[in-house]
Amino acid sequence: MTLIFGHRGASAAFTENTVEAFAGAQELGADWVELDVQQTADGTLAVYHDEELPTGELLSQTAFGDLPDFIPTLAEAIRACGDMGVNIEIKNDPAKPSFDPEHAMVPGVLAVAREHLSLEKCLISSFDMGAVNAVRDLDPRMPTAFITMDDVGPEVSIGRVTAHSHSSINPWDDIVSTRWIAAAQEAELAVNVWTVDDPERMVELAKMGVAGIITNVPDVAVQALR
Repeated sequence: MTLIFGHRGASAAFTENTVEAFAGAQELGADWVELDVQQTADGTLAVYHDEELPTGELLSQTAFGDLPDFIPTLAEAIRACGDMGVNIEIKNDPAKPSFDPEHAMVPGVLAVAREHLSLEKCLISSFDMGAVNAVRDLDPRMPTAFITMDDVGPEVSIGRVTAHSHSSINPWDDIVSTRWIAAAQEAELAVNVWTVDDPERMVELAKMGVAGIITNVPDVAVQALR
């Protein structure tokens, strides 16, 4: 069965990456939630997508107490997900000012994940291969995924993931084809495709055998796939 991931919660119906969006995703039938985590200036793990806050300040240079009230901690966000699985995306872009080559937030992310989630209900992912490699180095049991939108062909993308022993790959829908999925399955990788809101495409991907569909509209996915 293809799992339904609420992208940043049920982000079409609620403000993304909020407690309300995560609780709403479960109400709308999602199996999992995908969320974004960053570290604030005082070391708190905050769930927010963009590097800049609405005020223009960098989240990484702001104490958690000075953030807008709607931004939850990672622990608060996971608790709001109830019994759903949680795909924690570590935000760490080498092209951005807040990039951390030491991956200082990884131990904290692992500690929160272990406290609140079973291994079967957790997936830690990132566009930064160094971040998910750091997760694997600290806890080889933790399921990990590399996120990609690079149209370099499935062999290159999948080869990078298998070389580092990650269990999943999360590709952008625009680069996914039948050949792409077949190559991932041959490498025994789970494939979670983002961000898919069209019900016909959801059905097509499910028929290809993808493990998960990451969507802003989990209710639409439920209607299409269940």
